Amino acid sequence: MATTQEKLISNITKELDNDAKVKVAAVDIDGVLRGKVMQKSKFLSILKDGFGFCSVIFGWDIHDKVYMTGVEFSDEDSGFSDLVAKVDLNSFRRIPWENNLAFFLVELFHPKTLDPLYCCPRSTLRQVTKKLEEDGLTAYCGVEFEFFNFKETPESLVEKNYVGLTPLTQGMFGYSLLRPTQNQQFYDEAYDLLRDFKVDIEGWHTETGPGVFEAALAYNNAMESADRAVLFKTSIKQLAINHGFIASFMAKPWNDLPGCSGHIHFSLKDTDGNNVFVPEDKSSKDGMSQTMKHFVAGILLGLPSILAVLAPTVNSYKRLVENYWAPVTVSWGIDNRLGAIRVIIPPSCSKSATRIEMRVSGADINAHLAIAAVLACGHWGIRNKKEIPIAPIGGDAAADNATGTRLARTLQEAYEQMSQPDSVARQVLGDSFVDHYAKVKQHEWRLWQTAVTDFETKRYLELI
Repeated sequence: MATTQEKLISNITKELDNDAKVKVAAVDIDGVLRGKVMQKSKFLSILKDGFGFCSVIFGWDIHDKVYMTGVEFSDEDSGFSDLVAKVDLNSFRRIPWENNLAFFLVELFHPKTLDPLYCCPRSTLRQVTKKLEEDGLTAYCGVEFEFFNFKETPESLVEKNYVGLTPLTQGMFGYSLLRPTQNQQFYDEAYDLLRDFKVDIEGWHTETGPGVFEAALAYNNAMESADRAVLFKTSIKQLAINHGFIASFMAKPWNDLPGCSGHIHFSLKDTDGNNVFVPEDKSSKDGMSQTMKHFVAGILLGLPSILAVLAPTVNSYKRLVENYWAPVTVSWGIDNRLGAIRVIIPPSCSKSATRIEMRVSGADINAHLAIAAVLACGHWGIRNKKEIPIAPIGGDAAADNATGTRLARTLQEAYEQMSQPDSVARQVLGDSFVDHYAKVKQHEWRLWQTAVTDFETKRYLELI
């Protein structure tokens, strides 16, 4: 009898009968897709055992600069040898704007041990979801992205040295019914093509700020949601370029405007499909099950140590400042958008939609890692029956937040907290991942420390 994998391979082979080529891609540590197109016959030949994928994708940064912080795969000792890439056949979809080109995501394995690669984002998330499944739990997520758009091209960005950019539309106009009409073809096409690409948009509107859109991706299981998030960002960038402009998921491109969030909603279901965040006791005063309380407690206790994952760039911390609609403390509240965690329960939603929202994360997240980190902390809280350490915030966020632990103000602070020997991040994500990730962020911080910015030249060049 054929195995499930053999059946999948057989079905995919039939599906690709009229194709000449296939595109494959891996997710790197920054949440950027790295891939290539290969001949169909080559693709079919590697479905069982995988194929070689250069390890340098985990040895260099977002600009292909090799890390200088002792990361594995980044030095001559490694020889930049191949990792083993295995195709996830369940990720199959076709790219409508590339003549329906067949597309698959891959996961990466260590070349010597063939273990799941500790720094592969999809492998990291898969290990977390497997642990949840061992306890009879399945995680579901929904990701929301805000992003700025500019009337620019890759060439004009360089010509302008990335400053003085022209926004796609003018003014602050959230939920506008006027602004989309200025770019109606893109607005409609993005929604429809992404649906055909199996990246369904649940909600699609303008957000406050010049040229800002927001998309809420349809709820799904954790891996599918993470896949759709990374595919959404890449797809929007491609479609924007096709329409002559640039889409940016940078957390804070303007210093005097709110930044771009990447909020994530979470719930857990048992083996019968019941939402375990819903209390069994109808007389529950706070509308939260004990499991939900433990989950929230785990996230709150682990939040300082996973902040470097939720806020992964130097720029992320320009968004996490007071008075700009972003949480800056370890905090939570019932249907309160001013805390780090928003607990959403009836009557704000239906009973089945009971969930939490992580509001710290920005649009610059690597969705696989952000989802993995939050789920891992929440699961740790459930397994260890952790209690919520602080009271919920009320209406006066300024007063309430002042009593909570202030989140790290810089990427350096964040990765140093993650690196602590007793950090929750180490307990839930493992030493290998934390050591690699912290070194990657240390590399980013070093580049920032030596960079001369336009702020400095404008402030000091003439007058000092």
